[in-house]
Amino acid sequence: MNKRVLVKFSGEALAGESGYGIDTKILNYIAHEIKELVDNDIEVGIVIGGGNIIRGVTAAADGVIKRTSGDYMGMLATVVNGIAMQEALEHIGVEARLQSAIKMEQIAESFIVRRAKRHLEKKRVVIFSAGTGNPFFTTDTAATLRATEIEASILIKATKVDGVYDKDPMKYDDAIKLDQISYDDALKDHIKVMDDTAIALAKDNSLPIVVADMNDKGNLLNIVNGDYSRCSIVK
Repeated sequence: MNKRVLVKFSGEALAGESGYGIDTKILNYIAHEIKELVDNDIEVGIVIGGGNIIRGVTAAADGVIKRTSGDYMGMLATVVNGIAMQEALEHIGVEARLQSAIKMEQIAESFIVRRAKRHLEKKRVVIFSAGTGNPFFTTDTAATLRATEIEASILIKATKVDGVYDKDPMKYDDAIKLDQISYDDALKDHIKVMDDTAIALAKDNSLPIVVADMNDKGNLLNIVNGDYSRCSIVK
């Protein structure tokens, strides 16, 4: 099995209880979970959303800010999170590189897939920021795109729940966990795995999406080693 994976974290995951900004305790926890993968010779790419700082859709909600500008603001938020993640990884001795889909030479390398693959081969973690570099695309889509480009074997979406449910488990006590689900079923409106563009892209490239609880310590390594007992897989 090709042990190259891409892990997608939401921006909100970094915010912790406050719901805004960056909680360095959570950042440190995530860095250690990633280090465990690297220590086991797994090549790791990361995409982090920007919702803990600003969301393009929300920024543009009342029409004062255009949707395109709102989305660019959201992309910049992912760069802020990427810098934080790079620092957290390097703080515990993990080599990391930040790449951006928008040019900003003083802060990050420009995204070049060949360079990203070379970093991964050298066991450096690569953090992909600024989404796809285009408005109207989510970081879920960016994660699927980057995972496909770097030829990752799986895309792990690290969330606040331990998998995919037939309805929102936070709202409904009778929600049923779906251990395995097809791409087509994942595209159904009532099952929110990722946005439709991301799932369609994963389907076109036969990229499995694993949905797991980011707070389940050690589970990222279990998933890469083929243990899907504490997550859901879309394939």
